[in-house]
Amino acid sequence: MSSQERATFDPSELAVVLSHYDLGIIESITDYPRGSRRSPKVGIVSELGKYLLKRRAGRRADPDRVRLSHVIKGHLVGLGFPTPRLVSMRNGSGPLLQIREHVYELFEFVAGQVFQGTAQEARDSGIVLARFHRGTEEFEPAAALTARHGDYHDAQGVRTGLCSIGSTLSSHDSFSGDDAELASLVQFLLGAYDEAADAVNGIGYSSLPERVIHSDWHPGNLLFRNLEVVAVIDFDALRVSRRVIDASNGALQFSMLAGGDPATWPDQLDEDRFHAFLQGYESLQPLTGDERACVPHLMTEALIAECVPPITETGSVGRWTGYRVLQMVRRKLQWLKPNGERLMGGGVR
Repeated sequence: MSSQERATFDPSELAVVLSHYDLGIIESITDYPRGSRRSPKVGIVSELGKYLLKRRAGRRADPDRVRLSHVIKGHLVGLGFPTPRLVSMRNGSGPLLQIREHVYELFEFVAGQVFQGTAQEARDSGIVLARFHRGTEEFEPAAALTARHGDYHDAQGVRTGLCSIGSTLSSHDSFSGDDAELASLVQFLLGAYDEAADAVNGIGYSSLPERVIHSDWHPGNLLFRNLEVVAVIDFDALRVSRRVIDASNGALQFSMLAGGDPATWPDQLDEDRFHAFLQGYESLQPLTGDERACVPHLMTEALIAECVPPITETGSVGRWTGYRVLQMVRRKLQWLKPNGERLMGGGVR
């Protein structure tokens, strides 16, 4: 499978997997091409309802990690958190189905729309993230050792990935920049990442309390109806870290101005959506002064860290060439650095 192709289910694989569930007569099965290309999904309509079947991919298929996500998800459902319910197998052993190296999950289907780019949606996304953090407060890190620790902050893997991008892009068919410019671009991003990480550490990041966080809070993992969140649909990246990691990444993701060729993306963020997201979050979970001071620096780290893995693996990010994405990231960072303090109301150190 190429980097641009989506993984799919084999018909015989589907037959075996679905035989473990009591769904009644199945009326239709259709591809559901959303989320990770490596994690195939299908929508299922049966006489008993509508469902979504998913096969976890790569490291996210670790059974212990999946079981932890199911415990947390079940707890949140009990609190009324908006997320699809898991369907248990017919043998009563629960919702985790493992067949050889693959792990499968079946969810009740929730109808919703993708993010429309409104400040109201951004605000509700912040509120729902705060509800997630409130709901996971009782899951102490010691009880969640099967979740991954760490995050995009001060991560050596990000630096290593950046350093390897030169060889990755120079061998990529779509690479069109010269080596000197690419080297300069990588050095800029390394410098920006190190500077932001040092600033966060200087504020006192290591003293902030840990908890289970979502770790992938962005519009593609939420469904909306009437401008409100009706479902959080991906718990694959759960880990132990600080809540400000989620808050900062969410503020970045819900304020990004994007679309079409990355070369045409605006440098600035949508400030109305940025403030709406954080106001929604802080209406339930006020950030401390130190956490607020970390936000712009963590946004810098998140913006860099997000693009490194796909570029080092494939030379691209989705349908966009890695070189153009890195150029876009540099432009946005050049806007964010002088505007971060203003965005946070002067509270950035």
